[in-house]
Amino acid sequence: MYTKKIENIIEGLTFDDVLVIPSRSSIEPKESDIKSKFSRHISLNTPVSSAPMDTVTEAEMAVAMSRYGGIGIIHRNISRNEQASLVRKVKREESIIIRNVHTVDPSTPIEVVRNIMETKKINGLPVVSGEKIVGIVTKRDLEFATRAMNTVSDVMVKDVIYASDNITLEEAREILYKNRIEKLPLVDDKKKVVGLITSKDITTRHKFPEATRDEEGQLMVGASVGPFDIDRAIMLEKEGADVIVIDTAHAHNSNVIESIKKMRKVISADIVAGNIATGEAAEDIISLDIDGLRVGIGPGSICTTRVVAGIGVPQISAIANVASVAAKSNIPVIADGGIRFSGDIVKAMAAGADTVMLGSLLAGTEESPGNEIIINGRKYKSYRGMGSIGAMQKGSDRYGKFSGSKFVAEGVEGAVPYRGKVEEVLFQLMGGLKSGMGYSGSRNIQELKNGTRFIRVTANGLRENHPHDIRIMTEPPNYQTFYP
Repeated sequence: MYTKKIENIIEGLTFDDVLVIPSRSSIEPKESDIKSKFSRHISLNTPVSSAPMDTVTEAEMAVAMSRYGGIGIIHRNISRNEQASLVRKVKREESIIIRNVHTVDPSTPIEVVRNIMETKKINGLPVVSGEKIVGIVTKRDLEFATRAMNTVSDVMVKDVIYASDNITLEEAREILYKNRIEKLPLVDDKKKVVGLITSKDITTRHKFPEATRDEEGQLMVGASVGPFDIDRAIMLEKEGADVIVIDTAHAHNSNVIESIKKMRKVISADIVAGNIATGEAAEDIISLDIDGLRVGIGPGSICTTRVVAGIGVPQISAIANVASVAAKSNIPVIADGGIRFSGDIVKAMAAGADTVMLGSLLAGTEESPGNEIIINGRKYKSYRGMGSIGAMQKGSDRYGKFSGSKFVAEGVEGAVPYRGKVEEVLFQLMGGLKSGMGYSGSRNIQELKNGTRFIRVTANGLRENHPHDIRIMTEPPNYQTFYP
C-alpha cells in the first residue's frame, strides 16, 4: 500500500523546470494580442491582476491596475466598511456620467457648500430650486466670494449650460470645449438634474484607452471575501465590486464548497474561487457555477505552506491540471503565485492560464500600501504573506487558526525592492509576454495556450538561463534578483 505511493509518485514541474520551445513565427512581438479573460464576464487588455494582500492592493493599486488594462482585487484584512469604502473609492475615480449628483439650493450658506466640497472632494455643485436647475457653483466661485456674499445665490453662475441626458460623449466634449467649462449637468425634459459630465473624466478616459471599465465607464475592481462571509460579499457587490474573489488557502473543502453554493444564490457579480491545484478540485468547484478559478497552493515568495504543511503542487503542473478541466467549460484560469520574471507569465499561459495574479512584483511599486524601507542605501517596500504572523494578528483568517491567541504561520514578512510605478512594471512584464509570443509564433493568448510546446530544463540548463560568468554592473528593470 505505502510502497505503491512511492512507485506511483507524480512528477511536478514549476517555472524554472521548463522553457517554451521557439517555433517558426510570422508575427512581430508588437503585433501580438494579449487581451484575455479574468472571469467569465470580465476581459482584460493587460492579463494581470493584483493579489488581495494587505501590502499589495488597496484603492490606489486597484485604480492603477484598471487604468492600465488589468484589475486590482481589494484585500479583506480590514473591516467590511473599510473594504467597501475602498471599492467605492475606485468606482468613483472615473465615470462617463456621474449619476448620484450632489446638489444645493440658492439659499445654502457658502460655508456649508465649502464643507460639502471638502468632505465629498468635489469641485462643483449644480444649484436647484425645487428640482429644476437654476445655476452652478464651483470652488473657483467660492474663492472670489466677498464677506458680503453669504449664500449660493450670491456667487453661483446663473446662466448655466446644461444638456439632455441622451447626449453622446463626443457631443459633451464639444460643449465643454466650446464654452470653456469643466462641468456639464445633464437634465431631463423637466430640467431636473439626472447626471453630470466633467472634462476631467473625459480627459482621463482618452488618456487611458486600454482601461478596464464597466458599462457606465467606471473602472472595474474586484474584492476578496472569506468563503463564509456572505454578508461581506453582498455589501461589496452593492458598493459596485465587479467580481467577488473567494479567498481561501484551500477551496477544495466540503464546508467551503457548501458556502460557495449559498453565495452563488445571492451574488450576481462574477465569482472567482480559489485557491486550488488539481483537476478534481476544478471539477467540483466549476459545478457550483463560478466564473473563474484561482490556481496556486504554496508557490508565492512569501508562502511557507509547502514546508509547514508539506502540501502543494508545483505551479506549472497545478496550472495544467486545472486548465485541462476548466477549458471544457470555458472557465478562465488565474495563475496565482511563483511568478518572478516576465518569462514566467509566458510559461503560465502556455500551461493553460488565461491571466496571472501578482503579489511580490507589484508590492514594490509606488501604488502599493506597504511601508517604504531603506536598507544599505537602497529603497524597499514591506511585503508579507497573508499567512504571516503579522497579517494573522491583524485579522487574516485565510489559513485558519488553531486557537484564539496562537497562530501556525504559513507565510513570512519581508521587503522587496522598490520598482517605481505600476505603469513601468506592467510595461516590462507585457513586453516580455509579447516577446515570448513573437518567439513562439502566437498571435493571441489562445494560440499561446494551445499551440506551444515545453522542454524540460536541467540544473545546468537553469544556470545557463540566467546571466552567468559576469558581475552585473547595471541592473535592467526587468531583471532584479538582489534581495536583502
